[in-house]
Amino acid sequence: MDILAREEFSDPDLAGKSITVTEVRISPDLKNATGFCAPLGGDDMAKTVAALNRAAGFLRGRLSREIDMRYTPNLRFIADDSYDEARRIEQLLASERVRRDLVKRDED
Repeated sequence: MDILAREEFSDPDLAGKSITVTEVRISPDLKNATGFCAPLGGDDMAKTVAALNRAAGFLRGRLSREIDMRYTPNLRFIADDSYDEARRIEQLLASERVRRDLVKRDED
């Protein structure tokens, strides 16, 4: 959503924030779109997602000017926690317990 980078938002929860939209899923009828997003650095995730959902109507209006579709999809944003999940898995794999198990299997 290039629109996020170009627009100035009056909402203090969005003003000056860099937001990454990692994925957009669109319903089969093309009427609803769900954007998975995260603020740069992951700070204030819940506040940022709530602010994006408050701005969804405005963003939909801007989107309608840029796409050529019969219907402009309704927008909904949810937090993308895949980075946190990847970090958790990485920490788990780096833990002493897992390394010990891996060494044990290599010796067998």
